[in-house]
Amino acid sequence: MVIKRGLYLVVGLLSLLLGVIGIVVPLLPTVPFILLAAFCFARSSERLHQWLMTHPWFSEALNNWQTKRALNKTLKRRAMIMTTLSFGISISVVPLVWVKIMLLVMLCGLLIYLWQIPELTD
Repeated sequence: MVIKRGLYLVVGLLSLLLGVIGIVVPLLPTVPFILLAAFCFARSSERLHQWLMTHPWFSEALNNWQTKRALNKTLKRRAMIMTTLSFGISISVVPLVWVKIMLLVMLCGLLIYLWQIPELTD
């Protein structure tokens, strides 16, 4: 149980770090990493989970996700655009055709998932 909690904590901290980096780096999606961090912190550290859920930058989106399983329309659109740009650059840089196809399939799956998330009006 301690190992499982520790693993969730490490994954949550790494996800939070990547999400914060994604605020500055336009090609790194922030939303999925912050949602993953909240999920991991809920299972590993009540203090970190509470901090993240009340943080001024993330609290609104996280609370909307937790209570309504929905994202703000602007945030959802931004996540889809940045994901497409990120995968597009990766697809154009990778020399192997099978990796390009794999990335394209992953992009389509992620966009379908994001598209199906209910929207909140601005």
